[in-house]
Amino acid sequence: MLSIYKTTENGLEQLEAITNGAWVNAVGPSPEEIEKLVNWGMDMEYINYSLDQDEMPRMERDEDYTFILLRIPLHQPESDIPFNTVPLGIMILGNKIITVCRYESDIFKSLTNGKYKQLKTGKRYRLNLYIFLETASRYLTLLRQINRSIERVEDQLQQSTQNRELLELLKYQKSLTYFATALRSNEVMMERVQRTQIFNYYEDDQDLLEDVLTENQQAIQMTSINAEILSSMMDAFASIISNNLNVVMKVLAALTIILNMPVIVASFYGMNVQLPGENHPLAFLSIIGISVGLGALATFIFYKRKWF
Repeated sequence: MLSIYKTTENGLEQLEAITNGAWVNAVGPSPEEIEKLVNWGMDMEYINYSLDQDEMPRMERDEDYTFILLRIPLHQPESDIPFNTVPLGIMILGNKIITVCRYESDIFKSLTNGKYKQLKTGKRYRLNLYIFLETASRYLTLLRQINRSIERVEDQLQQSTQNRELLELLKYQKSLTYFATALRSNEVMMERVQRTQIFNYYEDDQDLLEDVLTENQQAIQMTSINAEILSSMMDAFASIISNNLNVVMKVLAALTIILNMPVIVASFYGMNVQLPGENHPLAFLSIIGISVGLGALATFIFYKRKWF
């Protein structure tokens, strides 16, 4: 899908055709839309980079264009890895800027719904910085969401004897690993952008780039802390699950012994041999009493030993 935006007197408007100072946003472009991007001057190689799931962040610059690739966060609740990262290609070409990504992202929604009042498509480098800033903010938002999900699973794990919750935590651990890798790669790319000084034409752009680097560094630290906590938590809860299972087995063993006491007594008095007191009128009640007494004694012993 191709969307063309341009800042006018009425704010950010969506256009039908490309024009000077426009921002072209391509999300999962079809072959026909890819052909349009090529006709507008974007090299096919850079389009492939932007759509390749495994591409890492980089910056390439020439006299006619600047191409930047960064990895943005993606939330897919139904996936085996609910939080992942995907590449986003940004091409600053002449008097327009083109962004290409395989998936729809909330980053684009935030940029087009008026969140940043100073956003102007004609200021291509500043728009690029707003994309950087919104990417870092999106990472922080999803990291907080991961924290809430982990806390929910943590409450379930305290009484669990199964591995389902641990497997769910493993999904979040994978997500944090992908986040950490992407954020560090983004940081290297942004530091290179800072060294090239392509965003130093205006003081506001320099300040904005500093804010981007700060937000990205905060996301890196938050990801690292969460990953360490989650790793320790998984080890601890693996022991808790094992301990919960041991408690269940201990209770079952105690109940088995208690229930076997009457069976042992009944087995003796069920044999076809001469037994003491078999002709006594209260023999049956005596046997019941002995069985109940032995069961009660075993229950008391196990209770004192805290097996229940």
